[in-house]
Amino acid sequence: MAAPKAIIFDLLTALLDSWTVWDLSIPDNEKHIAAGTTWRKLLRSARDVGLSDRSAGNLCRNWDQIQPWSEAPKVLVQLKKQGFMLAVVTNCSNELGIRAVRNCEAAVKSETGWFFEFDKVVTAEEAGFYKPNPKPYSMVLEKLGVNAQEATFVAGSSADIPGATGMGMKVVWNNHIGLKRKNDVLPWREGKQLDEAMGDILERSPA
Repeated sequence: MAAPKAIIFDLLTALLDSWTVWDLSIPDNEKHIAAGTTWRKLLRSARDVGLSDRSAGNLCRNWDQIQPWSEAPKVLVQLKKQGFMLAVVTNCSNELGIRAVRNCEAAVKSETGWFFEFDKVVTAEEAGFYKPNPKPYSMVLEKLGVNAQEATFVAGSSADIPGATGMGMKVVWNNHIGLKRKNDVLPWREGKQLDEAMGDILERSPA
């Protein structure tokens, strides 16, 4: 099967270890209420699960501490050198999404010594919808100038698997923390690290 032209990443779980910062943002006296995995989708979800506003405030202060998974910088540089277009779709505001993207790019440069930038970025605020609504996926495909069959989506959460698959993209799942699937739609590939999930794409050139 031909390699894709573009690889599109979920940001906060496929590329970045946001789980650690979410858990860090919960005060010690509230850690019995919920783990970061329970309330991480939206800041207001802290209240929904019974956490204080302090958790949301802590998350904003800790946001710039979110770092890529250890293997991500080398994988991103390798894909870029192979000639793939690389993009991000994230369920963030414009401000937080771009901050996280720029921190990721800086971490890649620091780790590898290679200047790196994503080709395109789409946030939920820009698209007007959160994934897995089709709009963010279709917007990034349009920005890249490719169709769904020419792109591979790298999921970090289980919700992105049916979302991106429903758009016609092949989906690989970087399931770093061992999440359970919440639906019957299977990813094309799955791994516990980004390089494992990407498989032989790391050895191929774009179509």
